[in-house]
Amino acid sequence: MDVTLHLAQDPEADALLGRSPLAALVGMLLDQQVPMEWAFKGPATIAQRLGADDLDAHEIAVHEPEAFAALLSQKPAVHRYPGSMARRIQQLCQYLVEHYDGDAEAVWKDVTTGKELLKRLAELPGFGKQKAQIFLALLGKQLGVRPTGWREAAGAYGEPKSFRSVADITGPESLAKVRAHKQEMKAAAKAAKAAGG
Repeated sequence: MDVTLHLAQDPEADALLGRSPLAALVGMLLDQQVPMEWAFKGPATIAQRLGADDLDAHEIAVHEPEAFAALLSQKPAVHRYPGSMARRIQQLCQYLVEHYDGDAEAVWKDVTTGKELLKRLAELPGFGKQKAQIFLALLGKQLGVRPTGWREAAGAYGEPKSFRSVADITGPESLAKVRAHKQEMKAAAKAAKAAGG
């Protein structure tokens, strides 16, 4: 894995996401209730605070929980909810150590079908079906991981030339399109709720 992603909109953070499977998974995990750039800059911030140039699942899995939470809470905080996200990141790393010997790339390395890959991603702590589908679309669209049926397994997020999620962001222009799509979805949900209530 060595591609240039544009999710953090920060060259160093994006370079880490493009070369580190664990950083990409952690960024995806953090991508909730905060702006996307903030979430995907998180892995680089964590690595820097650990004094490393990459994340190590073994190291994070055994890190003292309060110290790890404090690391994420330092200003600027890695997430709006640094304590709970620190727990989630450690749970993810512990799962990777237990099931994949700490190798995040092993989650998708030998998978032959999109359905199997979606199942593996959805089993990761902190990854529900939607997050798993978005990450699967990111793997297929930008990271060259394309097992048979990956687009179908990713659902709408796998559609070509769509602007629904982080999987479709390749620069500032596509970022604006994804943001516009998300605003439309929020407005539609709000209108549907108002009509029903």
